Amino acid sequence: MNYTTVGVDIAKSVFQLHWVDAETGEIISKQVKRSVFLEQFANRAPCLIGMEACGGAQHWARRLMEMGHQVRLMQGKYVKAFVSGNKNDVADARAIWLAVQQPGKEVAVKTEEQQAVLALHRMRQQLVKFRTMQVNCLRGLLTEYGEVMNRSRAALDKAIADVLERLTSRLPAVLIDTLREQWQRLDELDKEIAEIERRLQVWMKQDTACKAIAAIPGVGLLTATAAVATMGDAKTFKSGREFAAWLGLVPRQVGTGGKVKLLGISKRGDTYLRTLLIHGARSVLCHMKEPGAWVEQMQKRRPPNVVTVALANKMARMIWAVLAHDRQYQKGYVSVKPV
Repeated sequence: MNYTTVGVDIAKSVFQLHWVDAETGEIISKQVKRSVFLEQFANRAPCLIGMEACGGAQHWARRLMEMGHQVRLMQGKYVKAFVSGNKNDVADARAIWLAVQQPGKEVAVKTEEQQAVLALHRMRQQLVKFRTMQVNCLRGLLTEYGEVMNRSRAALDKAIADVLERLTSRLPAVLIDTLREQWQRLDELDKEIAEIERRLQVWMKQDTACKAIAAIPGVGLLTATAAVATMGDAKTFKSGREFAAWLGLVPRQVGTGGKVKLLGISKRGDTYLRTLLIHGARSVLCHMKEPGAWVEQMQKRRPPNVVTVALANKMARMIWAVLAHDRQYQKGYVSVKPV
């Protein structure tokens, strides 16, 4: 079926549309308000609509797909290559219209439930960041008065009560009371983080995909829920290697004249999920008694960090295989190349 291709540059209040009329060949560039955006596609024949995967794109993609249109979300870096001249809404919409017609990896459209899980992850990540900042702030302020403590949270909790007691006679009571309140605030942050993790645990128990990949060594609560929600439909990736490349866990390539040189990992894609996979791989290497023959061979000839990333790459491929083929994780499974 031949779709009319439409490039849409979304924003907070004003959207820019770009397409070519199939009957007249006229190039149409149109600006519409947010409130009437969906009306532009309500009575139209099914279109191929391209958008950058930015804030609000998932919502509009779901609404347009409900109307029967085909939506393709693309990364901003991919669209940028098609921008010519000065950057503005008109040029961006034209670039999106050009980019959506080219072959390339698109961003999966997520369900509202999957986005809700990712929202929990983002809020938890923010609370952890606040907690770390709070600990560092307390340590830094007390250092100004000659009280130096170790960096860990446990060291802070162990020493701060005695420190505040010693400083009571030297410092104003308003400062001592404020420091004590901020220290107690850490317990509140702990409770909020634990509550989010409890809600993620409830969702994980109800989701078969999360339970399936949680059996993989190194994949815990956070990695399992984030992987399922971030990936969307596993079958949008052709292979496990493509999924690992999408996460930035494969080497960058520099080649010319038929000679290709492999560099460090590309670090493209979702930083959060890639970080969880690497931490999970490091946990496997540190705590598993029998990591396996493949890991042992890698450890003999490669540095520890390289082995960690290689194992994270392998974990990503296993996650894709379990979800794409709808099978359970098997420890001794050996893949067979199709004939």
